[in-house]
Amino acid sequence: MAIAAVTGGGRRPPCRRAPAAASPPARFSCRCSTHPVPRRNVLSTMLSTSTVILFGSKQITLAETTGGTFREYIDTFDGYSFLYPKSWIQVRGAGADIFFRDPFFLDENMSVEISSPSSSKYMTVEDLGPPEKAAERVLQQYLTEFMSTRLGVRRTSNILSASSKVADDGKLYYEVEVNIKSFASNNELAVMPQDRVQRLEWDRRYLSVLGVENKRLYELRLQSPEKVFKEEEGDLRRVMDSFRVNKTA
Repeated sequence: MAIAAVTGGGRRPPCRRAPAAASPPARFSCRCSTHPVPRRNVLSTMLSTSTVILFGSKQITLAETTGGTFREYIDTFDGYSFLYPKSWIQVRGAGADIFFRDPFFLDENMSVEISSPSSSKYMTVEDLGPPEKAAERVLQQYLTEFMSTRLGVRRTSNILSASSKVADDGKLYYEVEVNIKSFASNNELAVMPQDRVQRLEWDRRYLSVLGVENKRLYELRLQSPEKVFKEEEGDLRRVMDSFRVNKTA
């Protein structure tokens, strides 16, 4: 919203003089300032505005929820959609099909991974086995990606939950939660063992939603430091619940 200022010593025409207690235009709402709410704590699933972006043959739709807390990302080319926090920003070149992260907590992010259409012929997410088996696969994939060549690095991991659900689109999805901790020593080459003490580097929660469509496996990934997970859990689970895989042309 642009605000015009009048400077100079001349008299202003009466038609430009605003009353001292002028009310803001009706199209701007002051309800948020009158009743402040926590960050990303308001959510409505009704869509108010949308933007369509074309990347070659790939069409992306960004639709904003009326509550202003989330936007909906719709990829009609690859066939998936989800809600993400409005304040998060897209990061290009991250290796995933799409990647968003919190600009204030950089360790809090989300992405979507899709199997290659030429090398995968999934018919249902049950092709992965039961949820518990899929959770083992998800955890192993994370540990492989985080493999480090640094001396003295140790990772511990734990599967927290593995479950299945049928969403409102009638499709079966798996949901997986894991925790991974990383420990490292700042002085691994020290001679004395007491000087090679490992300390916690990071402690993170990883949440995944797995779905199958178009004979491809889709995985929504969410990452959050454990220290802020409780505060952000409601929003992260809303993102998980919103993930859908869709038929492509």
